Amino acid sequence: MSTVSAAANSTSDPRARWLVNLLGVGQLCGWGSLYYSFPLIAEAMSADLGWSKPGLYGAATLGLLATALAAYPVGVAIDRGYGRQVMGFAAVLAGVLMVIWSQATNMLVFYAAVTLLGVAQAALLYESAFAVITRRVGPERARSGITTLTLWGGFASTVFIPLIQWLLNHWGWREALLVLAGINALLCAGIYFYVIRPERDVLNAPEQEPAQQLTRNREALHNALRQPVFWALLAALTTYAAMFSAFTYHMYPLFLERGLSTTAVVQAIALIGPAQVAGRIILGLFASRVPIRIVGTVITLVFPLAFGALALFDADFLLVAMVCISYGCVNGIFTIVRGVAVPEMLSRHAYGAINGVITAPVFIAKAAAPLGAAALWTVGESYDWVLVAIVALACVLAASFALAAVLSHRHGRINTQGPKPC
Repeated sequence: MSTVSAAANSTSDPRARWLVNLLGVGQLCGWGSLYYSFPLIAEAMSADLGWSKPGLYGAATLGLLATALAAYPVGVAIDRGYGRQVMGFAAVLAGVLMVIWSQATNMLVFYAAVTLLGVAQAALLYESAFAVITRRVGPERARSGITTLTLWGGFASTVFIPLIQWLLNHWGWREALLVLAGINALLCAGIYFYVIRPERDVLNAPEQEPAQQLTRNREALHNALRQPVFWALLAALTTYAAMFSAFTYHMYPLFLERGLSTTAVVQAIALIGPAQVAGRIILGLFASRVPIRIVGTVITLVFPLAFGALALFDADFLLVAMVCISYGCVNGIFTIVRGVAVPEMLSRHAYGAINGVITAPVFIAKAAAPLGAAALWTVGESYDWVLVAIVALACVLAASFALAAVLSHRHGRINTQGPKPC
């Protein structure tokens, strides 16, 4: 992990680097166990219990809707300095719920566990960790910390998809869930309780009373909602979420349907993680000072090209591998883009609250996409129309982020110039 350590060196406080790297381990485990695990376990549950694809993915949709509802209060709580309690207890909750899921023999228990896991996800994945880092080092220095965090998270699919497949092959889906439960309740919870220390945050603003901080954050949120760039950025991030969720939840059965073996599918998907890390390293080496609006505008053009190739051409391992590498590279960079878009393109205040407002519709889209893709699959029992929908979403993403970039540039010039004299 020398690359991760090198990226973290741009944050001068050794304790902040320690925070970022340990949060990165938590993100690697969180994304791998809570997000990338679902398609593999769902396929195993379908084979074991005979449950339908729409029935299984309906639970994922409810879970992500719960994430959307929890996103804003989680962001506000982290803004107020409760990141340690929020992330620590959420990891314990995730472990307990995965144990319950592992014992499911009927849809009711399964749906209840996965829905409540959505609440835990709101507190455990990137958005919350980004808010914790932004509080610790300040908005101006958050970009390097967020980049380091995503370097760790980029390995989630590479580490956990082969691990989960091994657990499924040798033990079964129930035992696999018990292993993932232990990772969350013991390792991740231990990290968050140990390393998140709100008293060290530079955004503590000790000169202000809590009521003053709350008022300032509300004003920043209201100002952001009045800016056109907020709505363009919201459209871009919401579309991205739908595209990302539909592909992530269905890429495993999609590639199987296209004729690849289970081994080949796991190998291809495992390429996404290193590609994500490579993209983030490239960004750090060659574009660390490029405005995030320009970075986002350029890389979003790659999404429709990659998915278009998958939709138009016969899928062999080489093509699927190239698509996974291209997707992983630009997705890795876009994770950083969405992490720093709010402070760089919109507002440097109330990061958690503003991001929470954006995250709510983002997670609604993310929630609807897996079930929507499953419904599209049932039309012809094929993923052809699903791929068409993903390509369309990728095109909308590229157009809406370009609009946000233009509006952001104009918004920035106005703020720099200040009010015009009377």
